[in-house]
Amino acid sequence: MTSMNGWAERVRALAAGELVPAEPRPAATVLLLRDGAPGAGPSVHLLRRRGSMAFAGGMYAYPGGGVDPRDERPVGWAGPPLERWARLLGVPEARAQAVVCAAVRETFEEAGVLLAGPEAGTVVGDTSGAGWEADRAALAAHELGFAELLARRGLVLRSDLLAPWARWITPEFEERRYDTWFFLAVLPPGQRARDVSGEADRTVWLRPADALAGHERGELAMLPPTRATLRALLPYGSAAEALAAAPGRDLSPVIAQAELDGAGRVVLSWPGRDDLSREVR
Repeated sequence: MTSMNGWAERVRALAAGELVPAEPRPAATVLLLRDGAPGAGPSVHLLRRRGSMAFAGGMYAYPGGGVDPRDERPVGWAGPPLERWARLLGVPEARAQAVVCAAVRETFEEAGVLLAGPEAGTVVGDTSGAGWEADRAALAAHELGFAELLARRGLVLRSDLLAPWARWITPEFEERRYDTWFFLAVLPPGQRARDVSGEADRTVWLRPADALAGHERGELAMLPPTRATLRALLPYGSAAEALAAAPGRDLSPVIAQAELDGAGRVVLSWPGRDDLSREVR
């Protein structure tokens, strides 16, 4: 992510037609949910990206990342057919598969949670053993493709365990841009999220309200998409309720517009989104 000190210069260049926006890279991220005490509502798994990361360093976010070209390779598939996913995400079938595969792959790479099973209706149990960890590390190091991992272990990807929740595109003035689909998923029985990502230095399970309160206190830095997707979870008393609400979600891309105010500060706004407040940086 471009340093805020360089935002004004890039926003000015973009407005003058001197800056060609970078092409957004397709990406996927997963809000992994689990229920706590009765009536407490669901908690979501968050990780803090290392400060050294080029994009969103120091920010709390969800497991996720860019689509790998190998995510388009055929995989064992369970759940809605690709043509349905393509209609839902508004992209060609090959891109739809790649996005869904990236969501499942990145969740395994960064949290050790695998949304796959031997057949439709099943899901693997504990994935923390040495063999699983070796596969996860090889996947993260790009030494192993996700399709190869599933085939080797005789697994099918459980696309039905994912529920599309939102889609955000990085603003045009940013140097690194992503077209990111956000999904909900429930932590499978027998599995546990682990602090295994080399890109993170801390992981937590927090109720959305507590995470947002932490941000307001200045304790948890978060980008607007993270805050917005957390706020969208506030009405739901359980993970199941949130997943049941997903089919009605608006998946139109959300992208900020930027301008400079009289003091030369960058003002971000989201036209058509009354739930998103203008931000001055």
